[in-house]
Amino acid sequence: MTDKHQSYKTDCDKASVVYFTKDISPAALMKLYEKLGRPAQGRVAVKLSTGEAGNNNYLKPALIKDLVECVKGTIVECNTAYAGARNTTEAHRQLIKDHGFADIAPVDIMDSEGVEHLPVERGVHLKEDIVGAHVKNYDFMVVLTHFKGHPMGGFGGALKNIAIGVASSDGKANIHTAGHIQKAGDWQKVEEGRFMKLTGPDHNAFIESMAEAAKSVSDFFGHGEKMLYISVMNNMSVDCDCVSHPAEVDMKDIGVLASLNPVALDQACVDLVHEAPDGHSLIERMESRNGELILKHAEAIGFAERRYRLVCID
Repeated sequence: MTDKHQSYKTDCDKASVVYFTKDISPAALMKLYEKLGRPAQGRVAVKLSTGEAGNNNYLKPALIKDLVECVKGTIVECNTAYAGARNTTEAHRQLIKDHGFADIAPVDIMDSEGVEHLPVERGVHLKEDIVGAHVKNYDFMVVLTHFKGHPMGGFGGALKNIAIGVASSDGKANIHTAGHIQKAGDWQKVEEGRFMKLTGPDHNAFIESMAEAAKSVSDFFGHGEKMLYISVMNNMSVDCDCVSHPAEVDMKDIGVLASLNPVALDQACVDLVHEAPDGHSLIERMESRNGELILKHAEAIGFAERRYRLVCID
């Protein structure tokens, strides 16, 4: 653990529970789902990153299949705001098929038929979150996250998964520019470069905007009462699954965590990276991008607390 980092793990009974297992298997995901005690009901969306072309670090269909089938889920994604294999619905569907996800469940590109504008309560930067219109078709969301690094956000966890991940292509531009650009087509490279600064108000505004967008999605699903979160800490590169040619994985797999509180869940994952003897590269990536600001801001706007109790189920 670095001198800069503060762990939020506690023994307080009032803190959110984060369950943990070192076992990374379909059975472990099922066990964690049952431990959470919140059955997915109604029309269930399963949000995960299905991975960019050329990237092989994403959660594999074989790992998540049993859980997705158990909840009778539809795998949901939204198109990207940058050039690649996922910026059009047709290309995105083909890549999802190529990665094997269409073999285990129905797949829905939620912004393939327009967008929905969700209000952002207590937002400092965003007044609304622009998401895929099909979000209205679901009663419950299971959030399956591959925890890893990210070139801009420092790390990609559950909050980023429901912020950038549920946002439409226009919504992604909106979040990345802290509400200044609401059309992906207007998000030119010069603007992208401006917001990729690693320090300063533009970058911090982006990090905080992700927290605000994530809260809006949680609020939509019954203020979080119709959501649950499972995060897998394996194949952890400093780069995201959205990067077509990510940096090599240079740390050992840690395990799987689950919680009803995504802020506490992401915090627990961050803490485990800091505790790992081989987490140096990912720690540098998180600290250089001010990654934990997303957790601080989420707590500040009343999303959820960072404190958690880690309960090992092994």
